[in-house]
Amino acid sequence: MTVRSSLYVGNVFHHRMRPRVHKLRYGVFWMLVDLDELDAMDGTLRFFSRNRFNLTSFHDADHGNGGAIPLARQIRDLLRTSEVATEVGRIDLLCMPRVLGYGFNPLSVYFCYRPDGSLAVIIYEVHNTFGERHSYIIPCKPADNGRIEQQCVKAFFVSPFLDMEMHYSFRVDLPAETVRITIQGDDPQGPTILASLAGSRQVLNDKSLLRLMVSHPVMTLKVIAAIHWHALRMILKGFRLRRHVSAPRCRATVVPSAELA
Repeated sequence: MTVRSSLYVGNVFHHRMRPRVHKLRYGVFWMLVDLDELDAMDGTLRFFSRNRFNLTSFHDADHGNGGAIPLARQIRDLLRTSEVATEVGRIDLLCMPRVLGYGFNPLSVYFCYRPDGSLAVIIYEVHNTFGERHSYIIPCKPADNGRIEQQCVKAFFVSPFLDMEMHYSFRVDLPAETVRITIQGDDPQGPTILASLAGSRQVLNDKSLLRLMVSHPVMTLKVIAAIHWHALRMILKGFRLRRHVSAPRCRATVVPSAELA
């Protein structure tokens, strides 16, 4: 069986602009998963499983509300009952899989399409190293040549090196042969951080998964290790630490359509 879902291979880049310059870049790969294909992928791919150990795997509890309800149903229920009040058909999730049983996604992005195939909503699901997660649900205006630009106010503590009084600007080149997502964080003094992910599409099959396991054998462990290594370097550079702020009680922040005008 051929699946729509695919792989993207590329890199993550962070650029801190103030109070010191600090940059990091590392290579990763993502899956763009049609959430309704997960069981089919589990049944046809030898090196991928759903909710059980494999070389690569997808666990529903790593996303959404962390519960046992299948993720596609969670997201549809969330959108149906939120201020967006949107019925969606296909849901594609861009995320890193678990590798050898371990996974951590600083950012996962859901592309939620209406039954007619038009893009309705993008959900940015953010995870921090305190085991917390929060989503920003942003309705979409029509894409300009495959590019979506969106904004929201920061509502969730991510890094001890960034203030809570910030807003984000998202620029998304929708997944095709390539994908790119750029996020700029601004505080009252102006831009303070620029983060991006960019990758090129590869077919999702056992051969490509095995090849990526050779080239990225401990990818998700490397991601969490890089976060802590660069945190130490930033402390040594004199970056000020902020006190942790607990996650909002509400699972998601919805950006009303009126704010997009």
